[in-house]
Amino acid sequence: MNLFQSITSALDNALAKDPTAVIFGEDVAFGGVFRCTVGLRDKYGKDRVFNTPLCEQGIVGFAIGVAVAGGTAIAEIQFADYIFPAFDQIVNEAAKYRYRSGDLFNCGNLTIRAPWGCVGHGALYHSQSPEAFFAHCPGIKVVIPRSPLQAKGLLLSCIEDKNPCIFFEPKILYRAAVEQVPVEPYNIPLSQAEVLQTGSDVTLVAWGTQV
Repeated sequence: MNLFQSITSALDNALAKDPTAVIFGEDVAFGGVFRCTVGLRDKYGKDRVFNTPLCEQGIVGFAIGVAVAGGTAIAEIQFADYIFPAFDQIVNEAAKYRYRSGDLFNCGNLTIRAPWGCVGHGALYHSQSPEAFFAHCPGIKVVIPRSPLQAKGLLLSCIEDKNPCIFFEPKILYRAAVEQVPVEPYNIPLSQAEVLQTGSDVTLVAWGTQV
């Protein structure tokens, strides 16, 4: 599978496993601009895979409501560059939901997917890498995979996590990276770094396309 196919496979697994899981965002019903949700509406129906208006704060606000009500929300922001209108919903609502209730409530089972990073073109609204804005915010997890195998396992872990997660997808790798990826579901822990090469002199920390 390439990277976008591994993401489609993860979403398929999540919808099959969890009857409360829903996927929504701009143009996701026909497969999305990068085709990551292709075929899922036909397979699972219009009540579980559906389009939204072009309103990022509304998409995330709706996702928070779904998660708080006990569902599993998988929201798509069409490009990571467009996530900023939803900043307040993510940082002041989703991230703080558990804290402000004294751990009585949470909006886990909330995953926000967004194509991320530059592709050599796209200019200011289609090439940004906004992860640092969210990585410094307590209460949310930020995940960026480096390969198809990593993408599927990490996305499934995000979807099942009891904390809100932002899953940035390196769009330059959607069709460039190909690996053997299991069709069946599997998880990769969110709290554990992958060590590609051990050594004793220098530590390099990287994510996404940097790896």
